[in-house]
Amino acid sequence: MNPESPQSRTPDPRIAWTTPTPALIAVTVGGVILAGAAILADEAPSRLLIGLAAAGLLVLAGLGFRQRPRLSVIPGHEPRLVVRSLVGPTEYTRDQIVRARVVGYRRLGRKTPMLEIDVRHNGDERLLIFGRWDLGASPDDVFDTLLVHGLASLPAD
Repeated sequence: MNPESPQSRTPDPRIAWTTPTPALIAVTVGGVILAGAAILADEAPSRLLIGLAAAGLLVLAGLGFRQRPRLSVIPGHEPRLVVRSLVGPTEYTRDQIVRARVVGYRRLGRKTPMLEIDVRHNGDERLLIFGRWDLGASPDDVFDTLLVHGLASLPAD
């Protein structure tokens, strides 16, 4: 069997989206630089404000690294959507997904697409919102992949 033949390739069992690693590294480096600036600051208010900014960036980077991959699809006969949060991954079946759609929100004077997914979780309904930062890709592209795998449907007119 030729290693280049289609029969020898195993399909990727998971399709995943996450915050790009270079972006998280840049945020981490920025946090470390701000922490150094806070240590070198002469005045206490400056030290406090710069230290808070450094802590915020480092926490943001830590959350980004902890929640990798943020959203993934496990394809197959019964596809599942996996959402990773601070406490770990949560799987949702097709029956648990109430609605998925891309909505444009106004942010900083322009419309930004966000992926909204309504799910049933332990008897409650949850709204999950993912932006480009969370997914590392366009929310429209992720929605298209959810459509292909049957985890979303187009709205009826």
